[in-house]
Amino acid sequence: MPTARESLLDAAYTALTRRAWSAVRMVDVAASAGVSRQTLYNEFGSKDGLARALVRREADGYLAGVERALAAFPDAGEKLTAAAEWTTATARDNVLVRALLTGCWNERLPAPVLTAVQSSSAAPAQRRADGPLPSPGDFVTLVRDRALAALAGPGPGSTRQEAADLARSCEVAVRLALSCVSAPPGEGGVADLVRGALPARPPAATGVGLSAPSPTAGAR
Repeated sequence: MPTARESLLDAAYTALTRRAWSAVRMVDVAASAGVSRQTLYNEFGSKDGLARALVRREADGYLAGVERALAAFPDAGEKLTAAAEWTTATARDNVLVRALLTGCWNERLPAPVLTAVQSSSAAPAQRRADGPLPSPGDFVTLVRDRALAALAGPGPGSTRQEAADLARSCEVAVRLALSCVSAPPGEGGVADLVRGALPARPPAATGVGLSAPSPTAGAR
């Protein structure tokens, strides 16, 4: 069963899909979540606090999805392709993820500052939300590093150049995915772009192939 905080964030996101954030009222969010307005203020402190918490949750959800995509396939090329596809699909369906990844916050959305704000909340989740929020550049690093970890990184005896080449492959895949969020690709989508950009094989010491995914992988 979701907590009151999760129910309030769900209600706030639903409200945002129906109207501009400036028109979302705290009393309506509380009523939709089935809690009192005082509970809402106890959790978030203010509407700005609610906005930061909502943005933080969507950022965390996106990154959790990246990790699931990377874990879903054994082959490195498939891992990176799956993460890229998750990125473009989530940005298409989630307006806050799209804004986080592109830095484009339109008038319908909340526009929290990405730097930390002073927090007086006793709730650890809200103190985290009041901390720094990731920028588009931060997401490049966050996703690249998750991809590197999922690919197990350079193995024993690998050279510094091999490690750098693997990191570059991961970053290329991330940046291609982010470019496709802003400018959607044509036939073949982001998957074909990622497959075409990756080397046929990775640095030998990684022990993981960056060979092209099998035909069934592209049809998932």
